[in-house]
Amino acid sequence: MTSEREAGGVLAVAVYDGRLLLVTHGDGGPWTLPSGTAEPAETPGATAERVVYELTGYLVDGTEPLGPADGESPDAVPAVVCQLLTDSPSGGASLPPGQVRWVAFEEAERDTLPPAVRTYLQGHSPV
Repeated sequence: MTSEREAGGVLAVAVYDGRLLLVTHGDGGPWTLPSGTAEPAETPGATAERVVYELTGYLVDGTEPLGPADGESPDAVPAVVCQLLTDSPSGGASLPPGQVRWVAFEEAERDTLPPAVRTYLQGHSPV
């Protein structure tokens, strides 16, 4: 069985103004971080940028890779923090607006997020 890391999976942690971008791929499905598989020779940051754009239409800058959190497997799917570059999405998103939402860090269902992402949000949540 191939792990997501071996398959080139990347999680995009798109943030803006204390909010996190989440997507769902179906009616009533779970809200998750945008994710996708790297193209040949594509860096995790470039993969995160492309995936966010393709799914949501938002332009982001994926420049901050998150390392595994304490106790997290070094083979965990890489996550990349992405800063929002545009206020509104383009019309080319593959997901409709109802399947894309921004949630406040403190409202994110942290138990469903990877440990490295939970640690990042904890350190960046408003006090």
